[in-house]
Amino acid sequence: MMSAPARFSHRPKHWAWLLLLLLFVTVQAHPLSAFGQTPPEDSLYLPLVMKDYCPPEALPRINAPYFTGNIPFGQTAIAWFGKVTPSQNYADIRVGYNNRELYVYLAVFDRLLWYDEIPRRERLTEWDAVTLLLDTGGGSAVSASSWRFVAQLYGDPSASRRAVYRGGAGGWQPVNIAFDALPGWRGNALNDDSDTDRGWAMGFTIPFSSLGAASPPASGSRWRMAVILPDRDSRAGPPLPEQAWPPAAGLNNPACWGFLNFGLPVYQANARQSGSILIRRPDPYSPLVPDADVGGAIQNQCPGDEYHIWNEWGNRNHGYAGDFNIQNQSDVADWPCFAKYYVTFPLDAIPPGKVIISARLTLYKFGNSGEAGQAQPSWIQVLTAAGDWQENTITWNNAPPAHENIGGSWVNPLPSHPGFPGVPRTWDVAAAAAKAYAQGQPLRLILYSADSDYHSGKYFISSDTGRGDPHPNWNIEGRPKLEVIWGEPR
Repeated sequence: MMSAPARFSHRPKHWAWLLLLLLFVTVQAHPLSAFGQTPPEDSLYLPLVMKDYCPPEALPRINAPYFTGNIPFGQTAIAWFGKVTPSQNYADIRVGYNNRELYVYLAVFDRLLWYDEIPRRERLTEWDAVTLLLDTGGGSAVSASSWRFVAQLYGDPSASRRAVYRGGAGGWQPVNIAFDALPGWRGNALNDDSDTDRGWAMGFTIPFSSLGAASPPASGSRWRMAVILPDRDSRAGPPLPEQAWPPAAGLNNPACWGFLNFGLPVYQANARQSGSILIRRPDPYSPLVPDADVGGAIQNQCPGDEYHIWNEWGNRNHGYAGDFNIQNQSDVADWPCFAKYYVTFPLDAIPPGKVIISARLTLYKFGNSGEAGQAQPSWIQVLTAAGDWQENTITWNNAPPAHENIGGSWVNPLPSHPGFPGVPRTWDVAAAAAKAYAQGQPLRLILYSADSDYHSGKYFISSDTGRGDPHPNWNIEGRPKLEVIWGEPR
């Protein structure tokens, strides 16, 4: 089972193209059993409606970690979508699983919270709610392996505010299976616009037995997954535009849903070592190794002004700061403290035709949030970014989302300032480096956490340390660095 997070209140136009299209759509993917074989990486799903086509390689994926017992909230995989504005919502997604169940948790930043006082199944998504879409066969069309879970915000768990549907030849049909949807919220009051709120959450716990299986999917199995987030900011309405992960996801287009992979990626290289390199910014004004904190940066951490947090916080750029924060927690009221870190390493100095054997990211930590003794260890995750960004314009709202999570490392708090360059903390990023190198791309990384505890912020030195200083390279050793070892194919 998954325990509730600590301290969370319930609160076409040419004929040749047509012929090509007809050729492709006559090829049907073999239907997969609910927990059958994983589709190959190069599988191509071509929907009949071309405007709904989403290249599989471009779709985001969540690599869900497996746990032998209870699912630890702070070690679940993390992903996100949406924006922070007065009329748009943002959400963190956490995912994990064990032998019994799949756990999917949404933490939503939302200024005004509204539920239906007389709930009706067909209108659940006209209010603040979550739709979780799963396809256990990993296919590209709605079928009997497709599931749709809906839960509307409320102050307590409410059977009348949840529903589940199963796909089939006739479309989505309501079914009765066991699952839990635990709501929580933080703010002024539900269904009350006299003051603003901070947000809400929904935790889905779905037994694998409810999906027709006696055990979890084998490690390496792949499902389809999407999340749709309706929004409402008043009793009269109307419902506001939905946010979705991935952005093109809809109820009836699994080809545009993301991927849910069971287990974290494992990378092994078979090569003879022949070279290595250390990559870091040589001086604070170099364009190499750009990095940036977004959100609750050290100089923008935990602001309380309501206008600022809903109108300015998500649009602030901190690209040239000399330090950065990484932070999250289970209490959604504190989202103005949350922060992600983006960093990009060029790989063009690695000769062509090599095999990446290892790649290690090192960041230098110099502090943490809270008073002495309050901070707890954090499982800080490393993810790849889905696109490029600019150091002087990146913000929480315009930063590229994650493409996938690849692992993490424990980062312990410091009892006192360690002196510079700080204390090194490392992450294995070989799988991501090998993929980026093979694609001829730089290595674009994001670091974020799924923390539960208060005072979870961890402070590090950035590539910009020394900017504006008379001796700009006084702390060059503290700048983020990537160490890559490559070899010759065996």
